Amino acid sequence: MNATYIEYRDTGSFSSTLLRYLDNDPEIRELYEHPPTLEGFGSLLEKKHASADRSLLVKVLSTQYNNAQVDDSKVRNNILLLAEPNTYTVTTGHQLNIFTGPLYFLYKIITAIKTAELLKAAHPDKNFVPVYWMATEDHDFDEINHINLPDKKIVWDAHSSGGATGRLSTSSLISALKEYTGYLGLTRNGMKLSQLINRAYKGSSTLAEATLYLVNELFADYGLVVIDADNAELKASFSRIIQHDILTKTSFSQLQEAEEVFKAKGLKAQAHGREINFFYLLDGKRERIVEDNNTYKVLNTHLKFSRDELSKEIDTYPERFSPNVITRPLYQEFVLPNIAYVGGGSEIVYWLQIKEVFRHYNIDFPILILRNSALIATKPLSAKLKSMKLGYVDLFRPADEIKRQWVLKNCSESLDISEEKEKFNEIFDIVKLKAGNIDLTLIPSARAISIRLQKAIQGLETKMIKAEKRKHQESMGKIDSLSSAYFPQTSLQERFFNFGYLYIKYGDGLIEGLYDHFKPLDFKFTILEPSHEDLPD
Repeated sequence: MNATYIEYRDTGSFSSTLLRYLDNDPEIRELYEHPPTLEGFGSLLEKKHASADRSLLVKVLSTQYNNAQVDDSKVRNNILLLAEPNTYTVTTGHQLNIFTGPLYFLYKIITAIKTAELLKAAHPDKNFVPVYWMATEDHDFDEINHINLPDKKIVWDAHSSGGATGRLSTSSLISALKEYTGYLGLTRNGMKLSQLINRAYKGSSTLAEATLYLVNELFADYGLVVIDADNAELKASFSRIIQHDILTKTSFSQLQEAEEVFKAKGLKAQAHGREINFFYLLDGKRERIVEDNNTYKVLNTHLKFSRDELSKEIDTYPERFSPNVITRPLYQEFVLPNIAYVGGGSEIVYWLQIKEVFRHYNIDFPILILRNSALIATKPLSAKLKSMKLGYVDLFRPADEIKRQWVLKNCSESLDISEEKEKFNEIFDIVKLKAGNIDLTLIPSARAISIRLQKAIQGLETKMIKAEKRKHQESMGKIDSLSSAYFPQTSLQERFFNFGYLYIKYGDGLIEGLYDHFKPLDFKFTILEPSHEDLPD
């Protein structure tokens, strides 16, 4: 694959808040501890204090990997390295989408892997382990039960009562599994991925187990460690903070203050916390906890606790208390010796909102790394793009704008009437001046006539362009097909399509190509174009 890199701001796909963070804007510097640079990592490492119980972490991970083949592997070695005081993690997290979900799932993980390697090269006396934190406690089934492929959507048709998705049985996934493996087909790459998918989902009893197996098979050679934090022992180590935060509503008050800071700086908040930022978790249920006159109630259940009863419940059953989007980062940073978090644009913004929650609990705030983003071309579409004399950067504009610019460049007659508009404005400035010299009350009338005529000229220009577009129907159709292929439903390719259709073409070369070309700390959008060696005719 050949790579081209463009600035994130040139894609029009990322928030101004995120761009200001990447630019290290001094006006928002107070929202994070260290910038996402090698120098920033050096500063953090000088004072890093890991709260993680390393021996417990190694024990839990070793148990969770019982069903995965990690003996004498890089993964096993990395798990054991976590016991060492000079070992740190680079973490990313995501929901348990079936069959890995959208492409950026892979991008997150590869960014974490590459970041860990960059840090090892810069600090050879230390170890850096890439970690994928499975969001096994998430309960939004509708977000994880489907994938999109070109011309096809595959849905896990099952009932979920709203409990932790990681605990869902894979037994009802057979129909979606058959549909997906059928799509992959009988090519060598398709068969290889089909066999892996079948082993993962048919050989596991829960979605969490299947995801761990699948991700391990895809990334074991890179030493990625997968963790399921829906664990009683890890929750027990965190129970003091669970109890304090629920009873004092600390994260809520800190988040309210952060929202005011965001408003003052002209930033748009991404997350909005609740008074209590933990759910009550049982098999089949994950419900909010609310306080009403010193009584703590679990919504949609008959459960309620006094303050003392709730405190005892947390001590006795810490695994029943599940962090939400605000407190999950706190839990993660508490149980891992983490130095960096790799997230998408929206994730980075809501992390910026919660720095003071970390400060309150004396937990180090990690360096935030925007995951790499990519647009991956295919051979037929690449050829079509070149035949249209368009570049990949052009595709980041709306289809109508691409068409307009293409027509302006390629039509037989010049459609650019900007010079004529300028002459018209000059003439009408003279007309308005003469009218004003005669009677000042005529100036508004002259201005109104000028505006009407400008609109008429603009309308005529639009009609001219439309007429020219009709002469180039085939080219306009090609632009539509390119836009829909690379930006399905006007969304970035990475946010919509599953990796399966690309794996059929590239096989293991897909992940290898991403790994080779991602540059985590450069913060550029990556465009990958196939070379002749990548694709068969």
